[in-house]
Order: sequence, then C-alpha cells, then structure tokens
Amino acid sequence: MSPVKFAPLNGRYYAVVLAVFCSILLISNISATKVIGFGPIVTDGGAFLFPFAYILGDVISEVYGFAAARKAVIVGFAMQVLASLVFYLVIKSPAGPGYENQEAFAAVLGFVPRIALASLCGYVVGQLLNSLVLVKVKRRMGEGRLWVRLLTSTGVGEFADTLIFCIVAFAGIIPGMDFVNYVIVGFVYKCAVEILLMPVTYQVIRVFKAREPAYSEDIDRERIAEGARV
Repeated sequence: MSPVKFAPLNGRYYAVVLAVFCSILLISNISATKVIGFGPIVTDGGAFLFPFAYILGDVISEVYGFAAARKAVIVGFAMQVLASLVFYLVIKSPAGPGYENQEAFAAVLGFVPRIALASLCGYVVGQLLNSLVLVKVKRRMGEGRLWVRLLTSTGVGEFADTLIFCIVAFAGIIPGMDFVNYVIVGFVYKCAVEILLMPVTYQVIRVFKAREPAYSEDIDRERIAEGARV
C-alpha cells in the first residue's frame, strides 16, 4: 500500500472543521422533520444545509484521512443522540407559568423515534461510505484528479444516506410514486448542490492542504506502519 499525503488528526484546523460539521448535522436533522414541497418537487427541510455536511466530510477525508472522518462521524452521531435525548427530556418536563408554546415546541423538536432512527442510520452509513470511497480512490490515483473521487464518493454516500433515511422514516407514510419522487429528488438535489459547489470544495481543500504544515506522506507512512487499512 503506497503512502499518500494526509494531515494528522491534531492538525491546526481539524477541531474547527469538526465543530462546524457537527453543527450542520444538528441543524439539518431538526430541519428534516418538516416535509416541504415546491410544486411536484417533494423533499425535506434538511435539504437546504445537509449537502454541506458531505462537502465537509470530503474535506476531512481528503485532508485528514479515513481515521479523522470516522472520528467526525462518531462525534456527530453522539451529538445527534444527545440532542434527541435533551429535546425529549425538555418536552416531558412540565411547562412553567406563562409558557403557552408547549405543543409548538413538541411539534418541532419532538423526539420521533422513527425519524431519529432514520436520520442516524442514513447518516452513519452514508458518511462512512463517502469517506471510505474517497480515501480508497485517492490511494489508487494519488493527489491528482480530485474531481473523480469527489464525484464517486458523493454519489455512493448520498445515495445510501438518502435511500436509508427515506425508507426508515417515510416508507408507508408517503404513498406510491410520491415516495419514489421523494427519494430521487432528495438524491439528485444533494448531488447537484455538491457538484455546483465543487469549485468551492476544491479551493477549501487546497487552502487546508497548504495551511496544514504536517500535510505529507509521512503521516500516512506512520498509519500504515500501525496497521491502518485505509
């Protein structure tokens, strides 16, 4: 296994990217509780921001490697579970004097087990596949042709995420062709956003690579020596 360039997990900017990544996940999952429609187009509120989680996932995977991406996925998963539990406890707690928005609060932030499970399953599988595919393609192709691994990893990760979320969350609720439309529109939209923003992704990755002083093959050699498989 030939080494390629990566930055260490304790790199200069990894903590910042991780914090933004987790914030996007939390905001997106709250927004996803609302199904929205623009004419024949049916999707959910998470579609506005969630594609950026995959863009940041690409940045983490490309610059810091699979181990860093896996850590980000695990932390993001833990924060989503924590948020769901806190919302549940707050909703179940008695409303204080003068508070008249209990039903509205519960409607927006209510702990819906099916939605939460769908979100978590789709997120974990999709993000890990996205990172794994990107890193494996990078090992085959080296630093060049970044667009190939971005497109490949995005297609695999977004498809798995969208399909799993839609099946677990809305199968049997959204009927027939509306459900198929929901899956297709969600997948195409998220991929389209990432493709349109690919020039931005390129520049962000370039900046991170240039500003991480330890970005080199030495980091990967150490990981390979420790038995890393990806």
